[in-house]
Amino acid sequence: MLSLKEKYQKEVIPQMMEKFGYQSVMAVPRIKKVVINTGFGRQVTGKTGEEQKKVQEAVINDLSLIAGQRAVLTLSKSAIAVFKTRQGMPIGACCTLRGGKMYNFLTRVINLVLPRSRDFQGIEAKSVDQEGNLTFAIKEQIAFPEISPEKTRMLFGLEVTVVTNAGNQEQGLALLRLMGFPIKSTNN
Repeated sequence: MLSLKEKYQKEVIPQMMEKFGYQSVMAVPRIKKVVINTGFGRQVTGKTGEEQKKVQEAVINDLSLIAGQRAVLTLSKSAIAVFKTRQGMPIGACCTLRGGKMYNFLTRVINLVLPRSRDFQGIEAKSVDQEGNLTFAIKEQIAFPEISPEKTRMLFGLEVTVVTNAGNQEQGLALLRLMGFPIKSTNN
C-alpha cells in the first residue's frame, strides 16, 4: 500500500496534469499544511483557576497525542462579556502540521478516524472553500486510536483544516478526492 505522499507523487500528479492540463509538475496543487484546533471555553467557564488548568492540560495532552507534536494554547484577542472571556484568556488549543507528520496524520484520518466516527456519511463538498481548502469537524477525540476512551475524562471535538495551494474550489475538490478523502459527490 502506498503512503499518502507516494500516492500523491505517483497517482495524483499525473491525473491532475491530465485533467487540468498543467504544463509543469510544479503547477499541480498540493497540500501545504494541516491545522488542528479545538476550543475549551465551555468546559472552563465557572470553574476555579486550578480546575481550568486541569482542563487545559487534558486538552493539550490529547491534542498533542493526536497530532504527534506539542499543541499550543490559543488566547482570546478581545474581551467578550457574553462569553465571559477576557483579553489574553486561554480559550483553545491548536497545532499546525507540515511535511511527514502532516501526511501521517492525514493517513490516519482518512483510513481510521473518519470510518470510525459515529453516523459518518462522508464530507460535504461545500466544506471546500473557494481557494480549495477543506475544513471539517471530528465530533469526539476518542475516534483516534491514540486516545484511550477509558482514561479520557472529558470529550471534545476537533476542527481540521487542510490547506492547499489549489487555485479554486474545483481544483481543490479534485485534489482532495484523488488523495482519498471521502467527499460526497455534489449530484446527490
